[in-house]
Amino acid sequence: PFEYLLISNLSSHIPSLVFVDAATGKVVCRNGLLVVRDDPKGLEFPWGPKPFAEVVDGPLLRNNRQTTDSSALEGSYVGVYFSAHWCPPCRSLTRVLVESYRKVKESGHKFEIVFVSADRSEESFTQYFSEMPWLAVPYTDEARRSRLNRLYGIQGIPTLILLDTEGHMITRQGRVEILNDPDCRLFPWHPRPVLELSESNAVQLHEGPCLVLFVDAEEEGELEPAKELIQPIAEKIMAKYKAKEEETPLLFFVAGEDDMSDSLRDYTNLPEAAPLLTILDMSARAKYVKDVEEITPAVVEQFVSDFLAEKLKPEPI
Repeated sequence: PFEYLLISNLSSHIPSLVFVDAATGKVVCRNGLLVVRDDPKGLEFPWGPKPFAEVVDGPLLRNNRQTTDSSALEGSYVGVYFSAHWCPPCRSLTRVLVESYRKVKESGHKFEIVFVSADRSEESFTQYFSEMPWLAVPYTDEARRSRLNRLYGIQGIPTLILLDTEGHMITRQGRVEILNDPDCRLFPWHPRPVLELSESNAVQLHEGPCLVLFVDAEEEGELEPAKELIQPIAEKIMAKYKAKEEETPLLFFVAGEDDMSDSLRDYTNLPEAAPLLTILDMSARAKYVKDVEEITPAVVEQFVSDFLAEKLKPEPI
């Protein structure tokens, strides 16, 4: 029986169609519009996630026009790079990524990148790919490019998905990690439980609900006590959902007193109090605020627990 919920997502990316298994509540496919387009007769139902190796299976190109089989990726860390020449942020990231790719390779790691083009013509693809030292799905293989977009629910470019040597996702935030770590010292960029809010990682605030703890900190290092306070809770949440092979439902940030934090407070109409414990859900344009004199681990844990149990009343952003 067809027991999926079809959710029309009223977010910043519309129209959007998400398939959810009604029996388990798990997201089956985040990019249902591509499913409807590519499989109108439902021959691939139930459209659940497949292993990367199965979806990418086939010949891959090098920019010298030679080909190699996708089996050559086995045992390597892999970056799946969704990008296009017509997109200025993509071209900027590509220049940085070329240097990062070389540094990782020179350090002795087995690392490969697969370019999945969103270019509007084969000519543009060829021109853009000539700047890249890695592999690409052939532009003419539109079905495989579409399946990779569906596999990772790609909603915008540039997007860099990082996979471990078994083909399991390490992070969807390869773009942020590359820009924050130009020397590639943190490769393969496993997610950190708590991030310090910055201009380069603020894009993650739009990935889903985020807990942001605002504190009165202006100097470097002053955010450490706040990170240490919420890190055990963040690690607990990450471990719980990783064991269930599900995405973490909440990202964790600490924010000090700077222009980025001020802009976020202004945009979300938050009070100037510090400390201030919040959960921001940009796509739902909702916020949850805990304004208390003292933020303790117990306060944070209860706040998170109530949010995940849908016990908190949202305020509009």
